[in-house]
Amino acid sequence: METEKRNSPWKRFLSTVGAGVIGSVLTLGVVFNTDLVPATSQNTAGVQADNTPSYNIEQASAKNAPLSLSDMVEQSSNAIVGVVKYQSNGNRFAQNVEDVESGTGSGVIYKVDGNDAYVVTNNHVIADAQKIEVSLESGETTTAELIGQDALSDLAVLKIDAKYAKSVLEFGDSDKLRAGDPVVAIGNPLGLEFSRTVTQGIVSAVDRTINVETAAGAWELNVIQTDAAINPGNSGGALLNAAGELIGINSLKIAQGGVEGLGFAIPSNEVGPIVDEIVKNGSVERPYIGVGLANLNEVRAEYVQHLPESVEGGAMIVSVDPESAAGKAGIKEQDIITEINGTAVKNSTELRKYLYSELKVGDKASFTIYRGADKITIDLTLTSNSK
Repeated sequence: METEKRNSPWKRFLSTVGAGVIGSVLTLGVVFNTDLVPATSQNTAGVQADNTPSYNIEQASAKNAPLSLSDMVEQSSNAIVGVVKYQSNGNRFAQNVEDVESGTGSGVIYKVDGNDAYVVTNNHVIADAQKIEVSLESGETTTAELIGQDALSDLAVLKIDAKYAKSVLEFGDSDKLRAGDPVVAIGNPLGLEFSRTVTQGIVSAVDRTINVETAAGAWELNVIQTDAAINPGNSGGALLNAAGELIGINSLKIAQGGVEGLGFAIPSNEVGPIVDEIVKNGSVERPYIGVGLANLNEVRAEYVQHLPESVEGGAMIVSVDPESAAGKAGIKEQDIITEINGTAVKNSTELRKYLYSELKVGDKASFTIYRGADKITIDLTLTSNSK
């Protein structure tokens, strides 16, 4: 009985802390911070292979032939699609279980390879979908296959029959963007009723970092800031430069009273390598240690009272996968990580950022840990999240 009483506060704490496991293939949370929300509806050039049908695919970029804005938009819009997510309605034991529409967003046809066309969209647009449908510029609809998704980058890749792809959008160089450059956003705000809506604006800032909350925990997403209107349903749509090149995937907006013109897109130079890896492997491989984390400011004082005053930050372990590298190396619940390889980490976001940016699968990592008042070091070899 005494042991149960001692453990009960910790058990109650664990039940209230969202502890995503680092590096897992996980789904993006619905809300980014309190006022930062995904722009999803609130309803919830490849080489032709031999002996395959020949499709008349146009490259939608206008960079080699200057066009008027309206001509550029008309040409590019053919590569913008609507993305509809369906989820099961009712319980799985019912006689008639139907998939019902549970959300809409946008997508971009960016590649055709043989009989297949590939669509990039946001992960949060298709998360937990039982079925995904794509709506084309012609008005046709087709079922899409989910190739893979990545929660941390908020990207996903779908595949459809190449016969539906009248054009593709060519990736531009987002590193060349400057504040003040004109941009155009194309997507489906508020659902398919307003499909391929065009809004115009400028690049408000480049290299912004936005804190978002994912099922894998807090993350810092690098984005382009724009004042082109991005509304619910625009998620996964295109941000184009004046040449008609795809320089961003629209993803977020600030939803706060009195705030206007704050939209965000994932830069094309980050989108390209990620979607290539998803198409190749079905996921993005990241280092995995196998723990759930909480920031120290989320932890009740009784669990950090033994820490030395010199400790200014860290991340507490709130769960451990016993079969993971962390579990096998002896990392325990309530351990507090303050450094990786001698680099201080003040919170779980900094820990993940270092883990995913500075290390790779197979690397050895040395964790500085406080276990109560004792400072210890635990070394382990990083495994893969796709194990």
